[in-house]
Amino acid sequence: MTTVFDDLRDPRYAIVDVRSPAEYAQGHIPGAVNIPLFSNDERAHVGTLYVKEGQQRAFDEGLRYVGPRMHELVERARAVERPLIVYCWRGGMRSSSVAWLYSAAGLQTRIVPRGYKGFKAWAREIIAQPWKYHVIGGMTGAGKTDYLHELAMCGEQVLDLEALANHKGSSFGSMGQQPSTEQVHNDIAMYLASCDPTREIFVEDESRTIGTVHLPEELFVAMQSSTMTILETSRSERIARLVRDYGDVSSDVLIAAFTRIERKLGGERYQRACAAIAVGDLATAADLALSYYDATYTYCHTQRTTSNT
Repeated sequence: MTTVFDDLRDPRYAIVDVRSPAEYAQGHIPGAVNIPLFSNDERAHVGTLYVKEGQQRAFDEGLRYVGPRMHELVERARAVERPLIVYCWRGGMRSSSVAWLYSAAGLQTRIVPRGYKGFKAWAREIIAQPWKYHVIGGMTGAGKTDYLHELAMCGEQVLDLEALANHKGSSFGSMGQQPSTEQVHNDIAMYLASCDPTREIFVEDESRTIGTVHLPEELFVAMQSSTMTILETSRSERIARLVRDYGDVSSDVLIAAFTRIERKLGGERYQRACAAIAVGDLATAADLALSYYDATYTYCHTQRTTSNT
């Protein structure tokens, strides 16, 4: 039987998050559009009134905020031009009030059971299922991401964790704003829910963290005991790939990335890498970086192999 959680992945529906912008930014159902009932400050004020003076007082204050904006809320929802699935934190007053308003305006609307909290419980159940992962490993620059993209183009199921985490991997991947760990977990669950559990899901070998994002523990543990294919690529090919991938990055950002691994890289190699970057010799800098990452990979792979014997 189809549930509202199945319909969250159906493009015929539009998902509307009526929580505050700050709540939405922390984590939301993938694909949801934020049409907030309250601003961040309004939500905080109404919540304080609810705790100190009760539901009726909070309702009255909330109505004072929302009343003048009711037309705007409806117009924004109408612009979506699809049946609506609305949610707040627990599927309570905010989503119920907005669903009533939308329905009164003639918009087909329903609510996510237990709201975002209910979705998160569903997401945890999805991630915890016994998926058939196939891990793609290999040293830095071996082309793991390229290989995964090729598999996806061939119709294989591919969970691209680095794409979801907005991260290329290693110290050098942290060059943009990453989503929250909570949001990445949501995105992982939504992708897995679309997968065939009888088929393999290919995923790149990762540590527990990708930059600032922490992988779900159930996923990480499952990956550690999954089938693994290791890509073997020459050092020269790996250096060329790193130069290709990072060639457009500014020298300041590259030096900052080397600074993050300076202690483990060693002072002399760090200075040589910075000097190479300063004159545009990215191949030398990449070669020096690999001296650190290869040793780290070898150690981690040994630990993984040992734990599975």
